[in-house]
Amino acid sequence: MLYAACRLRCDQCEYAVPLWVGMLAGIAIACVCGLFNGFLVAYMNIQPMVATLILWSAGRAIGLLLCNSNIVYVRVPSFQFFGAYCGILPTPILIAAICVAIASVVLKSTALGTYIQSVGINKKASRISGFNSAKIILLCYVICGLCAGIAGLVATCRIYSADTNNIGLNMELDAILAVALGGNSLGGGKFNLAGSIIGAYTIQAITTTLYALGVSSAQAPVFKAIVVILIVVIQSQPVKDYFKKLSAKKAGAKEAA
Repeated sequence: MLYAACRLRCDQCEYAVPLWVGMLAGIAIACVCGLFNGFLVAYMNIQPMVATLILWSAGRAIGLLLCNSNIVYVRVPSFQFFGAYCGILPTPILIAAICVAIASVVLKSTALGTYIQSVGINKKASRISGFNSAKIILLCYVICGLCAGIAGLVATCRIYSADTNNIGLNMELDAILAVALGGNSLGGGKFNLAGSIIGAYTIQAITTTLYALGVSSAQAPVFKAIVVILIVVIQSQPVKDYFKKLSAKKAGAKEAA
C-alpha cells in the first residue's frame, strides 16, 4: 500500500506523488486496520486474539494482492533515512523514544490513561461507572494501529533488496513477547511502559543470540514461542495461587519455629 503510493518513476527519477503523501497514507491505512480490529473487539465482542489473527492473516494477503504478489523496493536515500541514522544516532531509536515519551505523558498524566486502565481491568465495572468502554477500546486500537503503522514504516525503510525482505516478518510475536516480558498482564489492565521497553531489548538480545548461534530466521520464532508459553503459564491464576500458598506455608513455618 505504501509502496504503491510512493512508487518511483525510474526513467525520470521522480516520485509519482510526494514522499510524505505515501508515508501518511501507509500510516492512515494502519489506523484503519486498528479501527477494524477495535470494532470487532469493542462492538462485536470478538476475542482480541481472534480479531488480531483475522487481520494478521488477511493483511499480508491484501498487501501482496495490491502489489501483484511482488516485493516492491524503494531504493531512495530520502525514504531510507527513517530506517538509517540521524547523525550518529539510529533514527528508529529516536522515533521510538519520541513515541514512548508521548505515550507516557498521555497515559500517566491525563484522564485517558486512567480510563484505559479502568476499562482494561474491568470494562463492565467501568461502563457501570459511566465510562464508554466501547469507545475507549476502539480508541486504544486506533492508537495501536498508529504505532504499528509507524513501526511498519521504519521496517519498510530497511528493506533494500530480496535479502532483507523478511524484515518485519513475525514482528507481532516479538511485540507480544516484549509486553509480556515487561511484566504487563496479557489480560489487560495496569501497564508498564519501561518494562515493555526492557522486554523489547531482551527480545532483540535473544534474536541476536539465536542468529549468532546459527539458528535460522525461520526457526527463531519457535524458541520465542516457547518463551511466550512459559510467561503465560507463569502469569496464569493457578500458578499464582500455588506460589501464594507456598509463601503462606513458608511464613507459617517461620512463625512456628
